[in-house]
Amino acid sequence: MADAGALAELPAVGEIEFADAAQLDAVLHQADRPFVVRGLVADWPLVRAGRRSAQEARDYLLAHRRDVPFTVSVGASGADGRLFYDEAMGMNFATVQSKLPEIFARLAAQEDAPDARPIYLASVDVKGFFTGLHEANHVDLGDRHPLASIWIGTRTRIAAHNDVPDNLACVAVGRRRFTLFPRQQFPNLYLGPIDNTPAGRAISMVDFHAPDFVAHPRFRDALEHGQVAELEAGDALYVPAMWWHHVEGLAPFNVLLNYWWRQSPRWLGQPQDALNHAILSIRDLPADQKQHWRDMFDHYVFDHDPAAFAHIPAPARSVLAPLTAESAGRLRAFLLRALGR
Repeated sequence: MADAGALAELPAVGEIEFADAAQLDAVLHQADRPFVVRGLVADWPLVRAGRRSAQEARDYLLAHRRDVPFTVSVGASGADGRLFYDEAMGMNFATVQSKLPEIFARLAAQEDAPDARPIYLASVDVKGFFTGLHEANHVDLGDRHPLASIWIGTRTRIAAHNDVPDNLACVAVGRRRFTLFPRQQFPNLYLGPIDNTPAGRAISMVDFHAPDFVAHPRFRDALEHGQVAELEAGDALYVPAMWWHHVEGLAPFNVLLNYWWRQSPRWLGQPQDALNHAILSIRDLPADQKQHWRDMFDHYVFDHDPAAFAHIPAPARSVLAPLTAESAGRLRAFLLRALGR
């Protein structure tokens, strides 16, 4: 049974206004839910070029490109822009490398075609693939050191997923729709494989344009907590770390720049790696042993009570003490040696 009406009734993400970069910085430090800032990047040269025409936006990007191959995903016509799995759980798109002028020429040739194949350049490092683009088009994020990425494509649909860092997504050209869910809604989004994904993160198997509530009945529960943000060129959306978001490019040509940053030190490991290793080493143990390791994780990780290591002399606590860049490096080296056996 397919019914998309429930998605159309989702409440809008709240909007904020602020006076300057310092106020935005303060809001970001306190935010625990998404918010929209209308016109945050309206003065960017790229935004102004895109308002004149999609071709002017492409010309602007071409003028700043480095002469290097870009990775681009090309989907099939008739897929409604959805970059997803095929019936065999491979990908329904091909990934190739090409120079940006060739990619843009192909995109322009089919821009107005009703059966256009989706073309998508995802998470391209702005500073690595363009010169001067970041300097002319960026948001002041204070003392953060974000990764700036650009996303370029036709009408596309990217399945709901989440990201470890916080995210400020700025629409530069075209229009975007984000459908968002809190972190804890992951059981109701029917996630696919964690080791076979379109872009490195597990994605929802629900088709948001035609949700099947027979196959995915708990998705109705997720919708009770969903929000939607409709963004025009110049608008920005803050997506907190680990919030689930389904992203649609709504115009024939769309460009988004986003900024990712972590509130934790860069030298900390990735939690997904710990989950993958736990699946490898703990999930299939006998129940009594699994319970023991659950208790151990609570003891050392989730509860992290200082009493757990108070009996060890302070200089000898090693990684049981609060981690530093040095002790994290030692632990990472220890893990690499163990995994290589």
